[in-house]
Amino acid sequence: MKQQETGKLRKLSRVNLGKTGAYALAFATIVVWSSTFISTKVLLDTFTPIEILLYRFLLAYVLMFALYPRIHRPESLKSELKLVLAGLSGGSVYFLAENFALEYSLASNVSLLVSTAPILTAIGAHFALKDEPLGKPAIAGALIAFLGVGFVVFNGKFVLRLNPVGDLLALVSSASWAIYSIVIRTLDTKRSSFYITRKIFFYTLLTILPILFFFPPRFELAACAQPKILINLLFLTLFASCGAYVVWNRVIKELGAVKANNLIYFIPVFTLAESAIFLDEPLTPFALAGAALIVAGVYVTSRPHR
Repeated sequence: MKQQETGKLRKLSRVNLGKTGAYALAFATIVVWSSTFISTKVLLDTFTPIEILLYRFLLAYVLMFALYPRIHRPESLKSELKLVLAGLSGGSVYFLAENFALEYSLASNVSLLVSTAPILTAIGAHFALKDEPLGKPAIAGALIAFLGVGFVVFNGKFVLRLNPVGDLLALVSSASWAIYSIVIRTLDTKRSSFYITRKIFFYTLLTILPILFFFPPRFELAACAQPKILINLLFLTLFASCGAYVVWNRVIKELGAVKANNLIYFIPVFTLAESAIFLDEPLTPFALAGAALIVAGVYVTSRPHR
């Protein structure tokens, strides 16, 4: 029975999405990721950033193992090293750098600097990938969308206080996600995307172990009995980790690292809308103008090269 279920998951992970399907799943993932800021904010009242990262990926790994319990031998040393790098760049380094950046710098600074990930992806892909050149539309669209992100993040209140440590960590987080996207794009494997995601979660957990010696978790599991804590932790595990990573890895394969990451510009737009709906925060003309710039920038970037 387990072999039949595993076989079904393997077939499901190889279904041809097509461009329309890939974009639809990409936007669904962006909506989920845009909500993680609210869930993380709730959990930070109880857990430390490292505890949230540990619980999130530990639970995600257990769930992915339950969904895909088969163990495969490494296809090659090269492919396995890429998975290690993916776990580092898309998991431990990305989240640790972003969370610690928030400890030193303003949230607006961090949001803006992390939003440079699509730009860094385009630059990196230009040199690392033969089929994703950096053309004029990509440069122009990236600049327009990044300007829009600035409008949305600052929301009419421009406060930019430079902090070398925090801002550098935010850029490390951005560069880390760019590396992850390029690694996934170049990963040549016959394995199921469920298995690949599980391995990435494994290496994420493995690479945060040294950090736990300096910041040992308290394991206050009793807090998980609170519905608010449990719901938000499960959201980060089930949707923002398991589901989102499986889908996003397929989206990168279908659309390419650059086009997929350009959609990340929409995260602050959806976060803005969700904050207005759930937190009753106002939508200013400044933020709406930023959203329009982001849409225009992504459209320009997505136009085919001539």
